[in-house]
Amino acid sequence: MMSKFRTTEISNPEFESNNLRFITVRTPNLNGRGDICVFVPPFEDLKDLPIVTLMHGVYGSAWIWAHKAGVHFTALKMMEEGLIKPMVIAMPSDGLWGDGSAYLPHNNAHYEKWIVEDVIDAVRENIDCTSEKSKLFISGLSMGGYGALRLGAKFPERYQAITGHSSMTNKNQMHLFVEENESNFNQFDPINEDVLSLIIKNKKQLPPIRFDCGKEDLLIEYNRNLHKGLTDANINHQYQEFEGAHEWPYWQEHIKDSLLFFNGF
Repeated sequence: MMSKFRTTEISNPEFESNNLRFITVRTPNLNGRGDICVFVPPFEDLKDLPIVTLMHGVYGSAWIWAHKAGVHFTALKMMEEGLIKPMVIAMPSDGLWGDGSAYLPHNNAHYEKWIVEDVIDAVRENIDCTSEKSKLFISGLSMGGYGALRLGAKFPERYQAITGHSSMTNKNQMHLFVEENESNFNQFDPINEDVLSLIIKNKKQLPPIRFDCGKEDLLIEYNRNLHKGLTDANINHQYQEFEGAHEWPYWQEHIKDSLLFFNGF
């Protein structure tokens, strides 16, 4: 099969550990190369496995879900205990613009297409247990939660279910985290900047939606407002609040809720 990418590198299994693989592809959408860390379940005779795209927040990159939260250990344990079926978890970088790209198109790069198109194509090309038949799911934390909810709502035909943890709900919250001028993230149509607006726009074809937030999180009121807006618009969704703040112990625990949610579809 001919690759869609001009260049692709994948890690050598001889030097990999803990079922993590690393892919680097060159793509016009990033005007360069992008990295993906991929958890591949170590079981026999797997095929057409679901692909979960799991996105990081500001300051991070492709390695951070694995090496700050051990998500690959959590997922494997849940599979071994029979709580979830085997699934591949693809953890891409956001494109590494500034302290965070917000997974939006801007500054002559298409961070949105990188996630929605390139990451999936790179995984399908390089991970044998995935295929065109693989179901697609998307999730993330903070800026990554914003990306997951926004992209899942904008491309509802692509994903089977979408989730977010401690999510931003509009690009106008980027100033809480980054020094770059927020105007960098402006979109031609403001609807494309706002999770609730996109969900309402595509309300007739949405995949199942779940999101949660810690009660001590600086983004809690934004998440409560999103929950209220969805409820007022009579849009089916799951929303939960837990003890915790905007921090890795919260995400390490509650990524389990996303994996269980995805397992139901």
